[in-house]
Amino acid sequence: MVGRVAAALGGLLLVLWTLASAIQTVVVPRDVPIALTRLHFRVIRRAFDLVARPSQSFEVRDRILALYSPVALVLLPGVWVSLTTVGFTGIFWGTGINPLYEAFATSGSSLFTLGFDRPTGYGRVALSFVEAGLGLGLVSLMISYLPTIYSAFRTREALVGMLAVRAGTPPSCAELLTRYARINWMDRLESDLFDKWEQWFVDVDESHTSQASLVYFRSPLPQRNWLTAAGCVLDTAAVVSSTVDGRKGPGPDLLIRTGFLCLRRIADFYGIEYDRDPRPDDPISVTRREFDLLCVELQAADIPLKADRDQCWRDFNGWRVNYDRVLIELCALVVAPYAKWSSDRMPTHAHRPGLRRRPVTPRR
Repeated sequence: MVGRVAAALGGLLLVLWTLASAIQTVVVPRDVPIALTRLHFRVIRRAFDLVARPSQSFEVRDRILALYSPVALVLLPGVWVSLTTVGFTGIFWGTGINPLYEAFATSGSSLFTLGFDRPTGYGRVALSFVEAGLGLGLVSLMISYLPTIYSAFRTREALVGMLAVRAGTPPSCAELLTRYARINWMDRLESDLFDKWEQWFVDVDESHTSQASLVYFRSPLPQRNWLTAAGCVLDTAAVVSSTVDGRKGPGPDLLIRTGFLCLRRIADFYGIEYDRDPRPDDPISVTRREFDLLCVELQAADIPLKADRDQCWRDFNGWRVNYDRVLIELCALVVAPYAKWSSDRMPTHAHRPGLRRRPVTPRR
């Protein structure tokens, strides 16, 4: 009797835990840490890591990893359904259905509404109705929410694709500013670029923390990536704010703050450690020589630069230090394609989701 009571209580707790995990994963619009969902995505990622090995070319790894998040999402309702079946098996066995196999058959018949095994007694029949409703609800919950996930993906990729026209592939801060100067659009940087990307970061902040699987959704083209695009735009804003001469509005400054707060929130969800209050002169991964070479490219494109290059470097460093670490670590997390000043300096190994990571050693 004690064993049956324990099985029934354990099954009830398992069902409630599974139901709570499903609701928090799909319905709750905030970055709630969900142990079951995290474990599921970790296990699937480890399986993909065994296939997408670092020794393979990036193109091969990209094709494999492009399936990771969609496959994990599709299999997630199966995990919920399986745990619900196990939980109700314990409940049915605890209420007196013998043997254990018969309790399992009753649970499966009820959950999938097959109806081949009908329990006796009003209480057990009521339990089978509850399980049937939960089974349909869990599957339909994810199916109905998939369009929302893909809508957020399309919204994210629209500006990423637009940036490819302006900054090349892979995106480059120098290429972006050079093309704007070539078509005499430097005065439209704020309205055409910074304002749109400020709203983009706000949207990504909300969608990629409430639905963290979006972080791993890869762009339609292998050489495009939302993180390398974000890094390019942030670097452009930092260069405009610190180095480009001429009158400008608050757009670059607001964009940088919106951007690094977005990336930090996503980094917090995945347990990436970083300095929350860095000093403006703390070292970053971009070297002074790389910055000076960028200035040479901009001068060659007839873009006016401020005279005090040392102060320009200090100002750029002060902006970049706010997002330098999280940008590189997130690029490593998703195995981003090559791009200057972001994924080109990430650790050589791909991080697994949800694990604490070693600090990135800044390049001096």
